Amino acid sequence: MKTTPLLPLLTLACATMAFAAPDPNFHIFLCFGQSNMQGGGAMNESDKTVDKRFQVMADFDNPARNWKFGQWYDAIPPLTRDVRGITMMDYFGRTMVANLPEKYRVGVIKLAVSGTRIELWDEDAFRGYLAGPLLNGDWKIQAANIYDNDPYKYLIKMAKLAQKDGVIKGILIHQGESNFEDNDWPKKVKKIYADIIRDLSLDPKGVTLLAGEVVNEDHQGEKANANKIMKNLPGVLPNSYVISSDGVPCNADHLHFTADGQREMGRRYAVQMLKVMGYEANEPKEPYIKMAPPAVPAIPATLKP
Repeated sequence: MKTTPLLPLLTLACATMAFAAPDPNFHIFLCFGQSNMQGGGAMNESDKTVDKRFQVMADFDNPARNWKFGQWYDAIPPLTRDVRGITMMDYFGRTMVANLPEKYRVGVIKLAVSGTRIELWDEDAFRGYLAGPLLNGDWKIQAANIYDNDPYKYLIKMAKLAQKDGVIKGILIHQGESNFEDNDWPKKVKKIYADIIRDLSLDPKGVTLLAGEVVNEDHQGEKANANKIMKNLPGVLPNSYVISSDGVPCNADHLHFTADGQREMGRRYAVQMLKVMGYEANEPKEPYIKMAPPAVPAIPATLKP
């Protein structure tokens, strides 16, 4: 009987295993939330060029861009099928690769449903939330339907695909406007975080969660009370950080950040994540927001020469 030499088979098996192994230098971040995470700020010409080390996983098939669901592509905006323009995650990824050693790549998975509560992302609570009172019709159900009627499960499906290629290093959320009076928001976020860790068999010590503040009081944010609640998150969920929106400009609705506000929030997410990873971020050559100079106190008349 003819036998096949063992060495070539072992060589082929090792090569196959090496090809299939996730790249430890490909750092992947799961991003979800409501409208500010969804984004859609006006693009500049410079936004259309991106370092190939920054990748995005296609959330749907997109024939117009030749994108296939679950595949990685250069993160040229828009990052998701149903949004035009840039998001804060564009400038999270750009800032990350600009400050990480060349051997590292960064990938984002980004899902968002505008106008919805954090309960939409809780696998055990979202059905009850969707079955609750509907405002202005059935928009909540229609919004959830884009993600196969289960946004959390859709996120996990994409994340499991991503784990074949790299390592999940963080979870980024921007949500709170719809829970701006909900003091239990930190506990709800902790529960969703724990579900993700369990369902993806992750080590929580290696997965940081970042939550971005909504439009701040300094810009008359309509839901700025959410930021007061959000500050409690690190005390409830270890390995989490809150990203300040102090000074970040918003649109006239006082709910949504401007395009430059989106850029700045993305940079701030990245600065914090880089610190967690042991790196410092260089300030951008051209700041995305112009902070007002500190006020000079008036000299009392009695002290004037």
